[in-house]
This record gives sequence, structure tokens and C-alpha cells, in this order.
Amino acid sequence: MPRVLVVEDDTDINNSTAQYLRRQGCDCVQAFSGTEGRMLWQAGGFDLLLADLMLPGLSGGELIAEIRRASQIPIIVLSARAELADKVELLGLGADDYLTKPYQMEELWARILVQLRHAGAACTGGILRYRDWLLDLDGMALTAAGRPVGLTAHEFKIVELLVRQPRRVFTKQQIYEAVWQERYAVEDKTIAVHVSNIRAKLRPSGTEHYIQTVWGIGFKLAEAEA
Repeated sequence: MPRVLVVEDDTDINNSTAQYLRRQGCDCVQAFSGTEGRMLWQAGGFDLLLADLMLPGLSGGELIAEIRRASQIPIIVLSARAELADKVELLGLGADDYLTKPYQMEELWARILVQLRHAGAACTGGILRYRDWLLDLDGMALTAAGRPVGLTAHEFKIVELLVRQPRRVFTKQQIYEAVWQERYAVEDKTIAVHVSNIRAKLRPSGTEHYIQTVWGIGFKLAEAEA
């Protein structure tokens, strides 16, 4: 179930878009200003962002630029501005796609699916897939290249967090606070130790390189090979 954040101040457009996406099986969260969108984004856990440009509070462009500095989550802009210069500007800020209002829901859904495919992860029926990994979310079980991988609960949650946003770089603090649900201790080596253990358990499957170290920042998943 892809988790989508819709940031749109037009109530009718926001509600109709969210209702359509929910019928397609998305977990859809709605925001009606850029400031509210930023607050919800900071809570984490989204797979894709839909954002208008002309928003009260924080503008759509400012929101996109801020998110892009911290994450590679797919971003689709929804705007009435149709000039080529506007599209070029937004793509330059970090948006992945641009859809002009009024838009057909079927086209929006097709563009969302493209971006989710590019992000490299898909979730259906309680199974989260990334390259040669299958994560059974209900059973908290990982299969890598057909091999079962025995992970602890915290190790599984770390892998799930990375897979849900495969293009995002997570800091050690972000991983710790998302998985342990408590404040991160300065100089704590818990995350590095857990990631090392996960890689060791993945080694027989040949997929340990899926988890990459971003030196001085934290960890992310390797880009899917073309």
C-alpha cells in the first residue's frame, strides 16, 4: 500500500484526488497548506508526494526544495501553471514529474505508478518487494534471493524503513528514532552494529551490498541496476 501525501489547498481537488487514490489501494494523507504538508512530511513514512505550487503558508516550491535536500522521495507537482518555463523551474527544484490542472485521475495514477517503479519498491498483499528482497510485513520475515534471512525485530524494522523509501538517505538518528521510538543517544553505535549484523546475514544471498553506507551521514539502499 503506497503511502501518498497530497498537499493541495483546493478542498474539492484535494478530496477528490485522495478518494481516487484510496480506491486504488493507497494510504493517502491530506494537507491543505505548505506548512501543514511540511509538518506531516517530517513525521515520515511517505512513498510519494503530490504538491500544488500556490499554497498558503510555505509555497509548493519551497516545500519541494526543502524535502529534496533531505530525501529522494518521488515528487509530482500539480499546478494550473502550464508554461514551459514553470515546468523547467519545478523540475530544477527537484520535482520528478509535472501534471497540469485540470487533470484526469487515470493519468495521475499512471504517473504515480511510474514514479513508484522508478523508486524501486512495491507493496502488495502485505508483501514489500525491493529487487531480490521480499518482506512479509505481517510475519516480519525477509527472503533475499529466495533464501530466508533470520532477522531480529529491530533488524527487520531497519530493512523495512530503508525499503519503504529506497532513494532516501537516512541518518543514524532518523533510523534509531523511527525503529526504537525513543531519542537517539549521541555517539551511540547501535545502528552501525545492527546494519553490520544485517549485512552479515544477507551475505549468503549475495545481496548485502543493497545497503550502502553514506559516509558522514548514514545509510541508504543501492540504486536498482538498469
